[in-house]
Amino acid sequence: MLEIKSLKKYYATRTVVNIEHLTINAGEMIGLVGNNGAGKTTLFRMLLDLIRPDEGEIVSKGRNVSTNDEWKDYTSSFLDEGFLIDYLTPEEYFVFIGSLQDKNALQVQQDLTAYSEFFNDEILNSGKYIRDFSKGNQNKVGIAAALMQNPELLILDEPFANLDPTTQIRLKTLLKDLKGNANLTTLISSHDLNHITEVCDRIILLEKGIVIKDFKKDENTLKELETYFSG
Repeated sequence: MLEIKSLKKYYATRTVVNIEHLTINAGEMIGLVGNNGAGKTTLFRMLLDLIRPDEGEIVSKGRNVSTNDEWKDYTSSFLDEGFLIDYLTPEEYFVFIGSLQDKNALQVQQDLTAYSEFFNDEILNSGKYIRDFSKGNQNKVGIAAALMQNPELLILDEPFANLDPTTQIRLKTLLKDLKGNANLTTLISSHDLNHITEVCDRIILLEKGIVIKDFKKDENTLKELETYFSG
């Protein structure tokens, strides 16, 4: 699905991403972990061609993401509230997202029924614009909008952040339900080691832009990560 080759990104004299080679296979659900400044969000922004690498390339289904737009047809993401159109209501925003896939308002409404528990009666029919929601509820809107597109590649940056415990559990359920879809590849970053190891089958540990560890999850993964970060 994805191949990263000799990828480097610099800010001033500091190297924030330095990945020689990394392959993401179709159907994997991968957790990206690392301290602040590890390069997780920068990597995601390069995957989405929001910023360009200084060296190397990112190839999605055989094509460089910086030289073609085909990847946009099968990729959805939510990195932060900047992805939202905050002067719309959630309903208007979801209809807009659905229209990108030629869905009408009724089809979008039907799609949203899958997220009723996740929304917890806090999103739809509120009469509020997205900008007036709490950060947590804005995240709910963005995550649901990414999920409802039924992508082949899904990228979520810190999706558990700002969510209350009940909603975090509901999000984990939604993500686990996606794992049976062999046509979906998912990349999730998180500072919450418990959540990420519970949901993902492969963990990539970044530190100062470099892949320190890349391994399949087993019964010792959480303990290994806790040991690494506590050291």
